[in-house]
Amino acid sequence: MFDQRGTAMRRLAALVLTSGLTITGLSYAQPVNQSALIPTTSVSVKDALTFKDNTPVKLQGQVVKSLGDEKYQFRDKTGVITVDIDDELWQGRPVSPTTYITLIGEVDIDYKPMKRVEIEADQIQF
Repeated sequence: MFDQRGTAMRRLAALVLTSGLTITGLSYAQPVNQSALIPTTSVSVKDALTFKDNTPVKLQGQVVKSLGDEKYQFRDKTGVITVDIDDELWQGRPVSPTTYITLIGEVDIDYKPMKRVEIEADQIQF
């Protein structure tokens, strides 16, 4: 009789321990607030060119030229930078070199064969 009670207690202890670990694991799996990752103030192209790789940026200006393969030349009053904009981000809207847009993305630095700074667009606001 004592042996059955001891086995039952061990099973109960294992169940409690497993449940506790599961709940602890779930408490760490919090969703990321995506709006917190979007910069709230715009930066200039001149400043963006000095930022570190993967720095979130928000730029305001114009797309003045297509460079092919989803790459474009973006301009504001401080300079020009290459931006990579996936086709679906355009949402079928026509854009001319005089159209002002807000581009939200991150700095993308490639060091081979030489250092090249671009912006990888995540969102376009018209």
